[in-house]
Amino acid sequence: MVNPSYSSNLVNMKFIFKTMIFSLSILLTLPSTSFSLYQNPINLVKTITFASDSFEIGPGKITSRTFMDIEFPKGHVGVKSFDAELVDEEGNSIPSYETYLHHWFAIKYNQNITMSHNSKLIRPQDFIYQRNQGTCNGYILPHYWGFGVESRGTTSNIPDPFVIEAGNPAKVHNGYEEKWLLNLLVIDIRGAEDKKGCTQCRCDLINLPKDFYNVTKDIHNQTLTATNYKGGLFCCGDNLQCKLREDFQGPIRKVSLRYKISWVDWNEYQVPVRVYILDSTDKVKSNGSQIIHDCQAEYTIEPNGGGDSPHVQKANIPMEKGGYLIYGTAHMHSGVVNATLYGQDGRILCTSTPKYGTGKEAGNEEGYLTGMSVCYPQPGSVKIKDGEMLTVESRYENEFRTGVMGHFYIYLAENIPERY
Repeated sequence: MVNPSYSSNLVNMKFIFKTMIFSLSILLTLPSTSFSLYQNPINLVKTITFASDSFEIGPGKITSRTFMDIEFPKGHVGVKSFDAELVDEEGNSIPSYETYLHHWFAIKYNQNITMSHNSKLIRPQDFIYQRNQGTCNGYILPHYWGFGVESRGTTSNIPDPFVIEAGNPAKVHNGYEEKWLLNLLVIDIRGAEDKKGCTQCRCDLINLPKDFYNVTKDIHNQTLTATNYKGGLFCCGDNLQCKLREDFQGPIRKVSLRYKISWVDWNEYQVPVRVYILDSTDKVKSNGSQIIHDCQAEYTIEPNGGGDSPHVQKANIPMEKGGYLIYGTAHMHSGVVNATLYGQDGRILCTSTPKYGTGKEAGNEEGYLTGMSVCYPQPGSVKIKDGEMLTVESRYENEFRTGVMGHFYIYLAENIPERY
């Protein structure tokens, strides 16, 4: 005879098992998910992969694109990571020695909800760009996420419980809605006469318009000359062409930027961080009552015979508002030795070092920069004071280079949870 209590337990176990299977079937229909165990055990981390619109690119072609109103998690959220890479129309990762991702930037903006769909009637005030808290001037380095060729090997993940806040309705202008755009610069170097020089946007290696130096202005509205500007972003305009080897032929193909975002729905357990992008070219000045920042975004390392000592570019940058350092890394170009952020007393806050590829597969291309290291200080252990003078230092191998960059990304939290 079967024990009644045993039968009851058996029925309960079957019910529990069926419930588990049903719950699992629901989970399998959701985006990729994981759980954060910090304080709140039901804090669901969601992950989803998107892709920008595709565009065509051929051998030697330089393409600059801006995609407005990209797909982004809806509602009030805390973003944990935002990673991206260049892929072909089949979704395959493209190696850097074929198509070079110079940079991609994700930028936040507010758009007037009553804005006309007629482009002729759109007003400047219909778009309000929301830059990060970095110290650069005007439109220089306004983004929240973005790297370059090193994207695949540089993580953007933020440890719990820290997040980058997005979609807070209280922070959106009345009559507007928050949106995001992607800006990217892609250089197809298949068949290029000088692949390395092409990725550096060397002006003499690009088929520039005949009147380029007569009409092109720099960031200070000064006319460029062949003497004062040998390479950089201005020589990598959309639809320009790197010089190709004679008789080289290659197919045109469609590419897109594939990006993956992880986030949590906003709740009381999230701790927001402020995003700062600092530039080693920042020419900080003062008019007596106000600090004036003059970031150049890029610079040239002039020919000087090379040598074992690296070329050093540095800027001393006052931080009006400090905080606890949660994350740090650098956006650099090939040839980088390292980048370091120093506190006012000379202490090292973070050093970001490069990883170079050793193979042929995408993400491990021999001779190409494939990643930058990331600093994760123990939360609460590194504090930047209000008004503290920071030093950003970028180091490259000491040889002629154009369009190099030294951008340092830091995330600061105003408060640290008691558990730390």
